[in-house]
Amino acid sequence: MLLLDMQPAIERIVRAIRNHEGIEIHGDYDVDGTTSTVILKTAIEMAGGQAGFFIPHRIRDGYGIRDAAIERAAQNGVKLVISVDTGIRAQDAVRRANELGIDVIVTDHHLPEGHLPPAIAVINPNRPGCRYPEKNLCGAGVAFKVAQALLATLGWPRDKFERILASFLKMAAIATVADVVPLTGENRIIVYFGLRGLAKVRNPGLRALLDAAGVVEGRSPTAHHVGFRIAPRINAAGRMASAEEVIELFIGADPEKARAIAERLSLLNSERQEEEARVIEQILQECEASATQAATQAAALVFAGEGWHRGVLGIVASRLVERFCRPCFVLGTLNGETAGSGRSIPAFHLLDSLESMPQLFIKFGGHRQAAGVTMATDNVAEFRQLFAAFADRVLKPEDFEPVQRIDAAIRFKQIDAAFWQSLQRLEPFGMANPAPVFAALHVEVVSEPALMKEKHFRFAAAQDGRVIKFVAFNMAHRIAEFARGAHIDIAFKIEADDYSGGWAARVCDVRQASSG
Repeated sequence: MLLLDMQPAIERIVRAIRNHEGIEIHGDYDVDGTTSTVILKTAIEMAGGQAGFFIPHRIRDGYGIRDAAIERAAQNGVKLVISVDTGIRAQDAVRRANELGIDVIVTDHHLPEGHLPPAIAVINPNRPGCRYPEKNLCGAGVAFKVAQALLATLGWPRDKFERILASFLKMAAIATVADVVPLTGENRIIVYFGLRGLAKVRNPGLRALLDAAGVVEGRSPTAHHVGFRIAPRINAAGRMASAEEVIELFIGADPEKARAIAERLSLLNSERQEEEARVIEQILQECEASATQAATQAAALVFAGEGWHRGVLGIVASRLVERFCRPCFVLGTLNGETAGSGRSIPAFHLLDSLESMPQLFIKFGGHRQAAGVTMATDNVAEFRQLFAAFADRVLKPEDFEPVQRIDAAIRFKQIDAAFWQSLQRLEPFGMANPAPVFAALHVEVVSEPALMKEKHFRFAAAQDGRVIKFVAFNMAHRIAEFARGAHIDIAFKIEADDYSGGWAARVCDVRQASSG
């Protein structure tokens, strides 16, 4: 209840339930938005109400709450709209709702603008004046808090109340990892207990999704599993098709239908990976041209292409930031309008840069490390110029140098089962609590690297007579540095190996072994 506006929000939801008013939840199309929708919809129905939902189509509807969605809700008799993981900058849409006699409750975690939307309640730990101590909740974390406050009004026995909240933590944990918020404080607690709960799942949709992602029943997934297996499948719906499928997956009771949807999400994720690879390949081919090659030395980069699928542009931007160590936007053009996503390096605040040039955009939003923009195609060239100029003013030469930080130097002989068990006590790993990175110096590559899916490879290295097998993901462009017989210094993480049940070593970076 320390979240500002929680009390009036709960009072309005309770009144809507009691009076059988039309309630509609408006969420985002990513993992955070869809799981938030499921959490709040389920809580409202447990409290005796009925709640519809609206998830925008990424391409057809765009990001955020739009007037058209509000007008459609009014036509359907909706009297209360609750946003989840969106809405903090939806001043125009909320004003339109007020004109149409719809009350709006905004629940969000993104950074607000100077003025809050004129809703009857705005629940966001980052809004001015909010005393809630955990400022880093994701959208599902905020939705969880609303659900917690709503269910507390029902007078349930304490054991039932806590049991239901624990079930909601499973969804909140997935979203917290997927949205890359800091895994410290309350977020760490949400993820720790939520992942433990995923070892035993009764929801048919969630069980089908975990099966499709290769998470064995009875075993708790790690944050790494969520980030690289579970979340991409959920996101694939919003990226490549419609995120409404995710809601149908989680709220349905038919195991057969759930399996069919989970299989489709896996197929969509494969399509997403193929499209991502196609766009990256096209960009890198363009970078081989001398004019574009010079452009990659700018302080910040903007790539734009006709027909690039908007659902993969954020992922592509992340890959290019890793490659060029510069803030980067990747934009796709369709019907005279250009939209896309940006990702950043640690030293650069993306949203600050966009707020220095708002005249270029139809809309924009985001935070320090990730952002999205929509603009007229004619503005792309000016955006490229102003974005690079802003970065040039605030970044120093050393900011463009990739840095691999090491937590500890280690010898191969120190890595054993007991060491692996000790590492596991530090989980869950993620933003602000990363998995430790170790450095092993002067090791010899003792096998030819074996390419996997044209972008990963495996190899073995030896030190002091001990041989360890490594995997290098998305590093095929550096495979020559791992030739058999090479002496290298290697930075790596130790992670769970789902095949052996033990641990595996994953390469983070490499350099030629220093002399001496």
